[in-house]
Amino acid sequence: LLGDSAAFIEHLLRVLNDRRRCERFFPKGISGFSSTSAVLFLLGQYCDNLRASPEPCLVLNKRSKRVKQAGDLCFPGGRVMPRFDFYLSKILGLPLFPLARWPYWHRWRDLRQGESRRLALLFAASLRESLEEMRLNPLLVKFLGPLSPQRLEMFHRVIYPMAGWIIGQKRFFPNWEVEKIVSIPLRDLLNADRYACYRLQMETRQNNKGKRITQDFPCFLHQNRDEREVLWGATYRITTVFLELVFGFSPPPMDALPVIHGSLDK
Repeated sequence: LLGDSAAFIEHLLRVLNDRRRCERFFPKGISGFSSTSAVLFLLGQYCDNLRASPEPCLVLNKRSKRVKQAGDLCFPGGRVMPRFDFYLSKILGLPLFPLARWPYWHRWRDLRQGESRRLALLFAASLRESLEEMRLNPLLVKFLGPLSPQRLEMFHRVIYPMAGWIIGQKRFFPNWEVEKIVSIPLRDLLNADRYACYRLQMETRQNNKGKRITQDFPCFLHQNRDEREVLWGATYRITTVFLELVFGFSPPPMDALPVIHGSLDK
């Protein structure tokens, strides 16, 4: 599948939109929740590595030093702007636009009207944020379907991932929020030897007193040229849900993984 992008995209469309997976993703009033965020789970054949030919990759942003959790890998996205994203969602459903090109859109619109409106709103928000953060052309994204939402307890937020495939765009222009674009070949994400235990020392504040705690998280190590990136947290969880769904792949248990160390300030 990884050697045939057309067959791979068809496989993704089938798996992500299996009727048995039609759980209720999008509750009513979602656009008014301050905790709601939409991200674009971005795939394509854009790879900044040294391989002879392009292959399917996961495309991520690396947070700049001017935002929270600087240096972390994340998907492009952010909070919903209800009024603006509502109008953008209507445009996306017009002929030749990404939602109208999605083979499952008419089924959603006819059988799940309320959820289809909320799905369109979240997809619009993820595209708008991707345009702002990395100058991704919304018209060059093929919508593949929604992934299961993820709850961030630490930040009281729910992330709604929308899967998309980049059609043709090879260059991106990150804004001030993004240090650089990082692409990870899916073939590497299916290599169990690339996973590790991220032992993170975190600084917290309780009763106006500083306190440091240590907690272990599963992570993936991406090595590209002389640079190493750590994929962890919600971005890691969304990625591993995708890998399990599409390839039936699960990372090794954390107690069997090598340990790397990191820190997170308050």
